Amino acid sequence: MLHLSPDIYAQIRSHGEETYPHECCGALLGELIGDDWQIVKALRAGNTRTDSAHNRYQISPAELIQFEHEARSLSLDIAGFYHSHPDHPAQWSKIDLEEAHWLGCSYVITAVEQGRATITNSFRLQGASEEEKQFVQEEIQVGDGIIQRSASSAAAGRCSE
Repeated sequence: MLHLSPDIYAQIRSHGEETYPHECCGALLGELIGDDWQIVKALRAGNTRTDSAHNRYQISPAELIQFEHEARSLSLDIAGFYHSHPDHPAQWSKIDLEEAHWLGCSYVITAVEQGRATITNSFRLQGASEEEKQFVQEEIQVGDGIIQRSASSAAAGRCSE
């Protein structure tokens, strides 16, 4: 399960609305408690994709290094990443899976329809290797309430690139 405060949940969704009709992106810092990620901070990133920012995102290596330093300074881990899908469902795409490399991390996707955030889903990247990786839908808990139920649970483990 992915645990978000109401404030972090709102930050992710409003970021998607602000960047519409382009995809937003960012990183999630947190700690692994049992099988669950407890998210402490969401960090906005600039989408460096200039060729197709309406349906792709990329975080610059320099910004990713900054995120890793901030996580370390707060004794946290990079727990995952988030991005938006303008006028598309909050489901991972083939490209999302191909470009996901942090095994054990959560990947949060918010659908933004006509400039308004609608559905937010999360998927844990699982597998023993790059060749075996797959997304498994995971529950999101915002505050005290679960906003998403999944058919299967995510496996535990720190995420790693």
